Amino acid sequence: MKNHLKIVSFLLLLNMSAFAQKEELKEAQNNYAKGKNQEALAILKKIEYQIINAPDDVKTEYFFTKGNVCKDLAAKNTDAAANFSLAASAYQDVLLYENESRVYKFAFKASSSLKEMKSKLVDGAYNDYKAGKFKESSDKSYEVYLFDKKDTLNLYNAASSSLSAKDYPSSIKYFEQLKKINYTGKGMIFYATNKKTKEEESFTSISAREISVKEGLYEKPRNFFPPSKKEEILTSLGYAYLESNDYCSAEKYYEEGLQTNEKCMDCYINLVYVKIEQKKQIVDKMAALGNSPAEMKQYDVLDAQKDEVVKSAIPYLKKALIIEPKNESAAKSLLGIYRSLNMTNEYNALKSSM
Repeated sequence: MKNHLKIVSFLLLLNMSAFAQKEELKEAQNNYAKGKNQEALAILKKIEYQIINAPDDVKTEYFFTKGNVCKDLAAKNTDAAANFSLAASAYQDVLLYENESRVYKFAFKASSSLKEMKSKLVDGAYNDYKAGKFKESSDKSYEVYLFDKKDTLNLYNAASSSLSAKDYPSSIKYFEQLKKINYTGKGMIFYATNKKTKEEESFTSISAREISVKEGLYEKPRNFFPPSKKEEILTSLGYAYLESNDYCSAEKYYEEGLQTNEKCMDCYINLVYVKIEQKKQIVDKMAALGNSPAEMKQYDVLDAQKDEVVKSAIPYLKKALIIEPKNESAAKSLLGIYRSLNMTNEYNALKSSM
């Protein structure tokens, strides 16, 4: 008898808890309807720990409500990046739980909201880039990528924008990810000209472009197959590491860039710059030494290393001049190296050919 009473009491507690959750959910929804998003979010946070044990219908309603609240906060630019992530996660939880229960109440609306959010973020990233807000554009593109990792173009846009923003840690992170997934950027891009601005714009799909053309907003549709982005990813990584004073990594990626395209002028010129910076590091070490016998011996070793580093830049400049014989900057750099190494014959031969 006592066991039966315990079971009944436990069930009563569960029912009361579920009832309380529904009441608080209604309160959160009422606040959301009145535009009081912060108040709604506070209520949702308060009952969040209880939701894991709630019935499926309460779970899906909770996450759908949370998605709506966070989406609205993001749309109003209130901690936009964080609230976008929270909204996306909440809507995905709706789809997860309703797929498990096979009871579909909010799935269609949640899916539509996810598509709408992605579209707005993509547009926002594009507009920020055009306005020169490269950091903001990068952040938005990366948020879209985290939401839909199959759409790797957004990761590429995040990487390119962060490089333009001179946010080298982020650009390294994003370009390294692109390299890891072997991103090439190959695939058709759908363009059409905006009738109002007369500027050509890209579309996420051919159907999206067709709708805009049929509505009379765009004209002159065309398709474009871009070349591989592999070389660009490698040279961008080289540049980002170079600007971060990581010369070993920069050298590695520029060398890899040359394996992709042996006529890459950026690779040759920047590899010379890497060698010059490495020489400076050796010179700094030499300057810090004293006059003891051991230090003088170390000085001679470093001096020899310095010359070898400078000498290793010569093949890059020679190849650069084969590709572009009239490249004045490369010729002057090579003359300077010949002079510093007392390579008189080579200096005179190059000088006479200019």
